[in-house]
Amino acid sequence: MWITQRCAMLALLVAGSLWAQNPPGAAAIDNKFDTPQVHVYVATLAPHTPVPSRTGHATNRVLIYLDSGVMTRQDGNDKAQKIEFHRGEVRWRPASGAYVAENISDHPIRILEIDLKGKPSGPAPVSKLDPTVVDAKHYKVEFENEQVRILRVHYNPHDKGELHEHILNRVVLYLNDQPGAKTDDVRISGAGTHTEQNASDQPADRIAVELK
Repeated sequence: MWITQRCAMLALLVAGSLWAQNPPGAAAIDNKFDTPQVHVYVATLAPHTPVPSRTGHATNRVLIYLDSGVMTRQDGNDKAQKIEFHRGEVRWRPASGAYVAENISDHPIRILEIDLKGKPSGPAPVSKLDPTVVDAKHYKVEFENEQVRILRVHYNPHDKGELHEHILNRVVLYLNDQPGAKTDDVRISGAGTHTEQNASDQPADRIAVELK
């Protein structure tokens, strides 16, 4: 019970920090999931409105951009850095101190943020049916470090994959409409062994963030 209450309180503090620190309309937070491993939310930044994070971020994060655009980020007294990105791009953001971010695009931008709680529990388990090995046509490693492995998943219309196994919990982002999911749906998935088939006439694209 204490752990559950603590996780809920942490989620409220993280989600509420942008609201407390910024003028109305500067940034909006849409919470998706809060588990013992991750806090997942979508941050929407209004154009041309600085968003100061006075306390920074205590945890490492994975950022997935849901919109293309340009923003700046200034850490402390350092020179502001310009960041250009495209929809579906993935970035690793280590824990940091205070900073100011600003969306300098002429439209709002949405960022799926995956805050990683705690530290890795040890070497990640390995499966003989790892999807990147037995089904490399559909599963490719985008990024990997001691806390996450990020997979980019692509199925052509009516493609069928090979039998594979997922050992780690993962956050899955659907980049387009596909059977059983809509564009920008975000889900938490657990361990399982299965085959997959894209039954639609359109490609199916996803990003899976495996949690070590």
